[in-house]
Amino acid sequence: MEKFKAFMAKKDVKISWKRYFIDAMGSMASGLFASLLIGTIVSTLGQQLGIQTLIDMGGYAKGVAGPAMAVAIAYALKAPNLVLFSMLAVGSASNALGGAGGPLAVLVIAIIATECGKLISKETKIDILITPLVTIGIGVLLAILIAPFIGSAASSFGKLIMWATELHPFMMGILVSVIVGIALTLPISSAAICAALSLTGLAGGAAVAGCCAQMVGFAVMSFKENKWGGLISQGIGTSMLQMGNIVKNPKIWIAPILTSAITGPISTCIFKMQMNGEAISSGMGTCGLVGQIGVYTGWLNDIANGTKVSIGAVDWIGLILISFILPAVLTLVFGNIFRKIGWIKEGDLQLDV
Repeated sequence: MEKFKAFMAKKDVKISWKRYFIDAMGSMASGLFASLLIGTIVSTLGQQLGIQTLIDMGGYAKGVAGPAMAVAIAYALKAPNLVLFSMLAVGSASNALGGAGGPLAVLVIAIIATECGKLISKETKIDILITPLVTIGIGVLLAILIAPFIGSAASSFGKLIMWATELHPFMMGILVSVIVGIALTLPISSAAICAALSLTGLAGGAAVAGCCAQMVGFAVMSFKENKWGGLISQGIGTSMLQMGNIVKNPKIWIAPILTSAITGPISTCIFKMQMNGEAISSGMGTCGLVGQIGVYTGWLNDIANGTKVSIGAVDWIGLILISFILPAVLTLVFGNIFRKIGWIKEGDLQLDV
């Protein structure tokens, strides 16, 4: 047993929640952003401007989403080069066979294949043949055997959430908004979660609302301490920057969470805002304005398939209110109340920006 533990330590194979569901998932979101998400943005821009080159560019980027996710996961797990590059094939197979739940299939299979590849890496004299063979063989075989089931399960769960949101838009608007918003600020990936569950429709709109409440909320609430640098880094970057401060004083998190509990049902019940663009956009909020671009591309998709006639003033008002105005106003009000009663003290929201 001691020899086995020593071998695992030498190969840097450590089974832990942090490594697999924080580091790997966070890195996977970067892979998604650098392929599917940026591809969607570029192709949408090309469609609006009538530039075929941009449309093609976006298509190529979207086409490598599976490999990009798998390589990003292997990178987070500190895979050797041969294992890292072998994940291109594993990611392609897992994402393709996983269907609508492809990202979750990629996450599970890429982790297993990477760790198996690390174990065999440099253990033979023909490493250049054996390591890719083992890594790709295990990964593709798992993709064939389990990716369709993982994808189907993730897709079904996502559809259940979307169905429940359609049936009970008020309560589910609160739950989805709060939970996805919290996930965005935690050191896990809300974008990867939404992508894995194919979370779109009303539920996707609620997810956008929750993420915006966290990002814009913290940006505005901490403006006193962090000024313009903090406003930009949190407002169009990430509210995860506040995680260290949340650990020190969890009460600073209450205002954005309360805001998300309000903006979520406003999104689902009043404006009926839907995310019918890429599911990953549901978990991005105002990060690079990806959530808003996703809603906009969803409108274009709806117009193209005939479910929406045109983009109206109410659509724009709802998007602006839910994404920017309400998160800023509500969180600022709650934050000021909590400052007055002593829950938030001077310096509690300070960032090194």
